Amino acid sequence: MTASLDNAAQDAKRPPYLGYAMAAMGATLFATKGILIKLAYAQGIDAETTLALRMILALPFYLVIGLHAFAGMRASGAPLPDARLWLRMIGVGLIGYWTSSYLDFKGLEYISAHFERLILFTYPLFVVLLGAAFFHQRIKPKALLAFAVSYAGLALMFAQNFSAFGSGIMTGALYVLAAAVTFALYQLLAKPLIMTIGPQFFTCVAMGSAGVAVILQFLFTHPVEAIFVTPSLWGLGLALAFGATVLPSFFLSAALKQISAQANATIGMLSPVVTIILAMAVLGDAVTGADWFGAALVILGIGWFTLSERKA
Repeated sequence: MTASLDNAAQDAKRPPYLGYAMAAMGATLFATKGILIKLAYAQGIDAETTLALRMILALPFYLVIGLHAFAGMRASGAPLPDARLWLRMIGVGLIGYWTSSYLDFKGLEYISAHFERLILFTYPLFVVLLGAAFFHQRIKPKALLAFAVSYAGLALMFAQNFSAFGSGIMTGALYVLAAAVTFALYQLLAKPLIMTIGPQFFTCVAMGSAGVAVILQFLFTHPVEAIFVTPSLWGLGLALAFGATVLPSFFLSAALKQISAQANATIGMLSPVVTIILAMAVLGDAVTGADWFGAALVILGIGWFTLSERKA
């Protein structure tokens, strides 16, 4: 008995290397999303078709997980969601996983994958602004400072890319900026629902409702036969659905069981850096010193704000 207690104490003192590894893997897999979308676009399909492929292939995973979570709720005697709660979950899912995702995919038709990732990376600052505007939350001075630093970095990258890619970069940047704003709104609206119903079941309902909306959007804008793409595009769709959506979400959830949220947030800052490296290696993107400096400013602003908030 004493030996087992000693072993448990030694395990508790060990650094949670597995947790760090899973957090890093989750951040890395999330970073591949823009790369995979760009590879799909290079084969001639558009944002609506790429998003439809992602959702068609991701929905079965979330359906199975959602049914398992619902069965667990019934078995435990937990209160089941009423009609109003169902409608709220569906509506919030449409904001976060349909509207925001579509805007993000559209933006990637115009701008580079690493620029897109850095714009999206600023969404925590919009959580603060929208929280103050609509949810009576106080804005702290450090949030405004983080905004100034991060957007100075984005402005530098914008100026650098504008000279190379022209006015189309403005359209793409606005699409992705709108995606960041809507995802921030999703975060604010989702939090009370997650506290009520639990993260697993809520995510499955939100993703399921968005998946249906994405497929309907595709059917309204494209002929049905447009979904019969090449095997390589289905492969990219599967990688996007499972490798860049479902799998990293589980890695990050598992990591949070072993490491602190602060450590997870710190490791999450790998994501835009990994995107830049993959964009250079896989897509052949040219990344200048100004791009790296701008990226550093974005990561510095968001990283400092996120970590200081978690310490508060």
